[in-house]
Amino acid sequence: MAKVSYASLKLKVEDSIKKAEGTEIEVLQYLPIEDKYDLIKITLQKSRIEGLYNPLILDMYFHLFIVYMYTNISFTDKQRENEYKIYDSLKSTGLLDKILEAIPENEYNDLITFLTDELELREKYNLSFSGMISKVINDLPANAEAAMEIVNGFDKEKFGNVIDFAKSINNGQMPLNS
Repeated sequence: MAKVSYASLKLKVEDSIKKAEGTEIEVLQYLPIEDKYDLIKITLQKSRIEGLYNPLILDMYFHLFIVYMYTNISFTDKQRENEYKIYDSLKSTGLLDKILEAIPENEYNDLITFLTDELELREKYNLSFSGMISKVINDLPANAEAAMEIVNGFDKEKFGNVIDFAKSINNGQMPLNS
């Protein structure tokens, strides 16, 4: 079999766009893999609440990041401070649906697959022994810092006053736990 030089193929990343129906909004038809990876990663990061992935918030961020990364809509930092409001306005007006319709079906389905596969992997890992050990190790510095603050904030004089008070109401003896 004869070898073909990659350079001779003159391939380039697909960068075509399509306008969302009835709008001036341009929608990419393909997002490079590095950007897809970032989209999945930030979606999962932002939707993890108290150690769990919230399905409602996961869906919101997934679709918001699709809008951010696939369209030419620009948002100010101030507007992005309230992403719930952005999502609600995009969803309730039907604009989100128009944007999603402009993305090729296989592109969107690939994103869903990548997201669900990564979510499943992370949940399995978090429930594994390795995941639990990793969590303990990652939480250790924060817990140690909190304990150190308690120790540093410990007032020996006040503790001494409590001991003296306990002795005084117990005829000079330290009360014992029974």
